[in-house]
Amino acid sequence: MRSVVVTGASTGIGRELVAGLVRSRARVWATVRRTEDAESLRAEHGDAVEPVLMDVTDEASVRAAGERVGAAGPLDALVNNAGVALPGPLEHLPLDVLRRQLEVNLVGQLAVTQAMLPALRAGRERGRDVRIVMIGSIGGRIAGPMLGPYHAAKFGLVGLTGSLRAELAPWGIRVLLVEPGVIATPIWGRGAADGRAMAAGMSPQAQAHYGARMDAAVAGAARSAATGLPADRAAAAVLRALTERHPRPRRVVGRDALVVAAVVRLLPDRAVYRLAAHQAGRRRPAPS
Repeated sequence: MRSVVVTGASTGIGRELVAGLVRSRARVWATVRRTEDAESLRAEHGDAVEPVLMDVTDEASVRAAGERVGAAGPLDALVNNAGVALPGPLEHLPLDVLRRQLEVNLVGQLAVTQAMLPALRAGRERGRDVRIVMIGSIGGRIAGPMLGPYHAAKFGLVGLTGSLRAELAPWGIRVLLVEPGVIATPIWGRGAADGRAMAAGMSPQAQAHYGARMDAAVAGAARSAATGLPADRAAAAVLRALTERHPRPRRVVGRDALVVAAVVRLLPDRAVYRLAAHQAGRRRPAPS
């Protein structure tokens, strides 16, 4: 029976992935921040899931989770899924909002990986096929307006994943990146609420410069929450990354993500820059 840690398991991709792993007869350590989410997972899956209360931004809770998992035996896989999307124009963005985004979506991913690596190494020493899967985003390949902190974190996760892949390769620990497009998960609903709160608190000058764009970003987040790719489809792609004999190092998920990946790969940088500027509402091409 494989043993897998999934972070951010209360909703969305994480929740669906836990269900898929249980169906495949894995033992799942599911990290959540709230007791009620832990109780919900236990009620749904029984002893197949071991909920773990953990906040990826709290070093003590991450360390305690790593010790708890390691004490139970070797680990086969870690899925770093926890994440948030906090919108706002970079010119007026409170730096605490940027720090929060980077802590959850980037620094926290490394903290959890460090905490779980002793158990992952123990699994590898017993000849198991050990994997770490990072949940990135197509937003780690192209950046648009009003989600600068999110893009910064996801671009950073690409580099972090690449370095981890190279560093852990001598021990046969595979490090993989899954890059979904827009997924129908609560992250966008929460992002829309955060965006409305930030827009309401902006100065009159900021409102004049960015009010319409913030409104568009909030509306887009609401649409994403309702019409994005179902979370179980993204979870299925993560499950394939965990189980395929020869998994792809980077896996793009969703038709929109495939289109964006092709555009970024095929178009020159100047054209991609102009595309992003048009999305931001520019009336003239970006200067060359």
